Amino acid sequence: METVKAFIERGDDGTFGVYVDLKNNTLNYGIHGEGNTVEEAIEDFKTCYSDMKELHKEMDKPFIEAKFDFHYDMASFLQFYTAYFSLAGLSRMTGIHQGQLSHYVNGTRNPSKRTIQKIDHSIHSFSKKLNQVQFA
Repeated sequence: METVKAFIERGDDGTFGVYVDLKNNTLNYGIHGEGNTVEEAIEDFKTCYSDMKELHKEMDKPFIEAKFDFHYDMASFLQFYTAYFSLAGLSRMTGIHQGQLSHYVNGTRNPSKRTIQKIDHSIHSFSKKLNQVQFA
């Protein structure tokens, strides 16, 4: 089974899309999903995958099975994960001002590559700390 990147992005209209990298020639098909939330877009993407698999079967065409690694743009990541932690907490974690993070969530500003790397590093570092937590 192939592992393929799937990108989650928020559109200008506030909806979300999920798509595979069409420059990646691993798959013999293209799929995408759309929704008003990240969850809806991922669910639509998975439905599209199942539908494409069924279509290939009906047409007696080979179908390349895949699992997907989801990659978020910053607005989609913040929109999705603020249901689990606050912008204030993310600000403390990353050192990026809460107001600036709010701009990224709303799509009024886009983070620089350096800021994306800082957020990425901070989130993964926090994740490693959480992974070490044990309860008695």
